[in-house]
Amino acid sequence: MFLREKVDFWTFWEIIKTLRGEKGCPWDKKQTPETLKKYLIEETYEVLEAIEKGEPNGIREELGDLLFLVLFIIYLYDEKNFFKLEDLLYYTSQKMIKRHPHVFGEEKVKSAEEVVTNWQKIKEKEGKGSSVLGNIPKSLPALQRAYRIGERAGRVGFDWEKPEEVLEKFEEELQEIKELLKTGKKEKLKEEIGDLIFTIANFSRKLNFNPEEALKLALNKFERRFNLLEEELKKRNLNWGKLSLKELDQIWEEIKSKEI
Repeated sequence: MFLREKVDFWTFWEIIKTLRGEKGCPWDKKQTPETLKKYLIEETYEVLEAIEKGEPNGIREELGDLLFLVLFIIYLYDEKNFFKLEDLLYYTSQKMIKRHPHVFGEEKVKSAEEVVTNWQKIKEKEGKGSSVLGNIPKSLPALQRAYRIGERAGRVGFDWEKPEEVLEKFEEELQEIKELLKTGKKEKLKEEIGDLIFTIANFSRKLNFNPEEALKLALNKFERRFNLLEEELKKRNLNWGKLSLKELDQIWEEIKSKEI
């Protein structure tokens, strides 16, 4: 019924309608926007991972899964008569046209930075940009949110001029942590560690790196080397519990040297 040469949004729509219908799937019929939130997050991260791997077939598959899930959620709101897909598409297209007057209107811009500035001004006129920080989702991963907050503050000049200046702030925050370690004030220490991480996020931003991506690279590298360490211990018939940290570090350094 649904296999056809040309597939579009409405093919997805028919499939979802059938899944939710009287003779549909028990699991799909139970779903609500609330129950699907976790899958929306998971599918988004699977898309990001596919993009990082750079495999077009994988990207196509994961984007398809995400698109289907987004349409599923829209369908659930349509069922309740809150809004329809056509309304959503119309509203969003009008918003994009309005926020790109340099493309769809007579306004002129000279750079991407000017586009961002104008975008913020348009949002303010719409009543959606009263704060420079805007509506950055609090549910974002904290490191990514730190990056976005620093970026927004930087747009109005509340920022360091050079990465070296951020390093000075880093050293200041680190010194505060060293002093707090002597006092044993854990709650205050947690706050200062947060300040230190926020400073690192801003340092990364000033170097035009996304700290979330930088951390992912570091985690992937550590995981790869740790797996190699486990394999090496097996090859040498060694046991974790019988090795000192110094001995483990020595093997770790050997693994690192082979990657250079």
